[in-house]
Amino acid sequence: MTITEAYSAQRPAATHARKILRPTLHDMQLDNTARRFLLAVLTGFGLLRIWAMFAVPFTDTTEARYAEIARKMVETGNWLTPQFDYGVPFWGKPPLHTWLSAGGMQLFGVNEAAARLPILLTALAVLFLVWLWVRDNVGRNTALVATVVLATMAMFFGASAFVMTDMPMVLGTTLVMVGFWHAVSGAGSRWSYAVFLGLAIGMLAKGPVAVVLCAIPLTLWLTLTRNWHLLRQLPWTRGTTMLMVLVVPWYVAAEIATPGFLHYFLIGEHIQRFLTPGWQGDLYGSGHQEAKGMIWLFWLMAALPWSLVPALLLTRPGKTLTTVRQDRSGWLIYLLLWAVSPLLLFTPASNILAAYVLPGLPAAAVLLVVLFAEVFETQPGRATRVGFAIATSAIFALFLALTSGAIFVPQQIRLKSDKALVAATSAALPDAQLYTLGGRNYSAEFYSGGKARAIENEDFARLAIDGAPAAFSVPPDQATEAAAFGLENLGEYGRHVLFVTPAAGEVK
Repeated sequence: MTITEAYSAQRPAATHARKILRPTLHDMQLDNTARRFLLAVLTGFGLLRIWAMFAVPFTDTTEARYAEIARKMVETGNWLTPQFDYGVPFWGKPPLHTWLSAGGMQLFGVNEAAARLPILLTALAVLFLVWLWVRDNVGRNTALVATVVLATMAMFFGASAFVMTDMPMVLGTTLVMVGFWHAVSGAGSRWSYAVFLGLAIGMLAKGPVAVVLCAIPLTLWLTLTRNWHLLRQLPWTRGTTMLMVLVVPWYVAAEIATPGFLHYFLIGEHIQRFLTPGWQGDLYGSGHQEAKGMIWLFWLMAALPWSLVPALLLTRPGKTLTTVRQDRSGWLIYLLLWAVSPLLLFTPASNILAAYVLPGLPAAAVLLVVLFAEVFETQPGRATRVGFAIATSAIFALFLALTSGAIFVPQQIRLKSDKALVAATSAALPDAQLYTLGGRNYSAEFYSGGKARAIENEDFARLAIDGAPAAFSVPPDQATEAAAFGLENLGEYGRHVLFVTPAAGEVK
């Protein structure tokens, strides 16, 4: 007997026609004090994220790089091809995240908050989807707890207003997984189109990897539960047409505008990047060589403080397994497969980042909350409430300290940002060209409006003795050499020392 047949045997025929898959789980019992506390946690973390969104400068290399690509899109008016540098196409990722941040800057000006706001909105959309889904399947109280757990996971909170590709893709994969469950559960035909819309978002945010991250859990779940017939409930013709209309035009236009894009992106970024340690074909940086299987350790760090919950569940393995078995809808298995899909995909890969675990965090948050409630106590006791308060307070204190350090003592923590250095350059020599020694500094490029230029050592020597007004961002280990050219040392800013030509005089 399949899971669907077992469920239908317990329901009247009319209900079966309306609802095929419905988990038989208990909603958590929360009093008003507990609900107010959870809402206070969400508010506190939200205010902290908004504060950081406005006050913390862009840092190198990831966020500053993507922010500068978006700024160039606004400046040049080229909304088709993201540019790594002026006239140099950025083939590393599709443009959705760039469109979002560039759109924010187009509306609200070129600044940190404007670039980060659209990314924050995608994170809020993910949280809303999770809340709505859990509310419909378990109950409002469990939905609230799961939303708080997801919002306070270290990686999710950090990425929730961070200018990069991952959060828009998480929105796409979450929409696919939530939409699929709703579609095959009889929740309405509109949800079936959410599957294809989510795939389109993923394809425009990060490419085919988004499709793979959804295909892994769906394929495994349909196989394990023998529910392949549920695929008939998706509008394949109309849905696929919608997907193609949303995705294909940009991919074709991008290849026409910059020939070679499709080969580099599909082969290089999606195959060689993950299978070739220290991949040398990366046009925009260097490969990240990690030990195979490192993605699991990344998950433990990314899901903090809630990655400690599985250890608690293992103290009652029998009850945990019984809870999973008793859920004849297969919802808990669905969550588990969704949660581990990034780990399964990237276990054999060496070229990985911690952010690669993000697509599975929504499912992990829900699964941990539901299992904990079922295994231990539907109505949280004093110990659970105290532990929850300690966990949320600890992660809040950590992010508060990081945010405060980046804002108030960036010099002491050697913040990877040249915002202050660019401001000091403008004060000393308003019309001077800023040169960065030791490689590109994307934050310097962003805050100088694209005027900062990376130079090599031989160029530095020539420009230093040229006599024209100029400023130089120099690594500390080369400060003595820079001073030997008679340049004025204006001080250390984060990771770099600022030198200017003598034309700056006594201006500091």
